[in-house]
Amino acid sequence: MNRPRIFADFHNADAQGRLRLNCIGTIEDLSRHRIELQNGRLLTLYSEELEVDGAVQYSEVEKIWVATIDWHQIRPVEECVAQAKL
Repeated sequence: MNRPRIFADFHNADAQGRLRLNCIGTIEDLSRHRIELQNGRLLTLYSEELEVDGAVQYSEVEKIWVATIDWHQIRPVEECVAQAKL
């Protein structure tokens, strides 16, 4: 499935390990792709060298959008780019 690639700061996780989707790079990517966040929306989240697939969820505790990810499924970006060329 083709998921939009959205920047996320992998160091900006909440206590449950969900990535907070509130940094400037994330907001810019969401705006550029014209994405309105909603529960269950699937995204590919990336940083400089890493990426992972995640599902959007609203954090009632923090009143912000977050993404649930599997920290064991984080992969290097180069690996994904090389696979896309095959």
